Amino acid sequence: MKDKIYQMPIMIKAMEIAKLAEGLGKLIPEDNEYLQTIKGFMHENTYLIPAKIAGAEGGNLYDLRMENAAIIRKAARELSVQAGSLQYEEGINADDYIMLIRKEIDEFRLLFIDWVASFDINNYIPDSWGLFNPPGISPEDFFKDDDGDFNPMDYLDDDEM
Repeated sequence: MKDKIYQMPIMIKAMEIAKLAEGLGKLIPEDNEYLQTIKGFMHENTYLIPAKIAGAEGGNLYDLRMENAAIIRKAARELSVQAGSLQYEEGINADDYIMLIRKEIDEFRLLFIDWVASFDINNYIPDSWGLFNPPGISPEDFFKDDDGDFNPMDYLDDDEM
């Protein structure tokens, strides 16, 4: 299973982005605490993406895959902003790296769209929050009070109020 996941185009692209971000990180001065913090955030995002791809592939449930996909999207967008912010820093001549990372993230985005479209919408556990249910599935279909007359005060003693 692990070999199959690491041969997926989206995983290959995620690893390419991680290598580029690693190279960009080497251009950041060691004595600049602020930029080292940005570098740390970039590394977190670059390594979070492949971990969440693997998690989504391992779980194979629509709702869990979508949850991982949302985290991946967030990490990729943050990485693009973090890398882009470095172009305004003096002493860093990394415009080529930054443009290349952003180009690779855009290519990753296209792979991501196809990958998410491949998720099996019939293999899910209902999400009571309603955020990661397949299209047309409402949390109310699974998580509703049968009699509709729930009153929490019925369960409290007078001295608990």
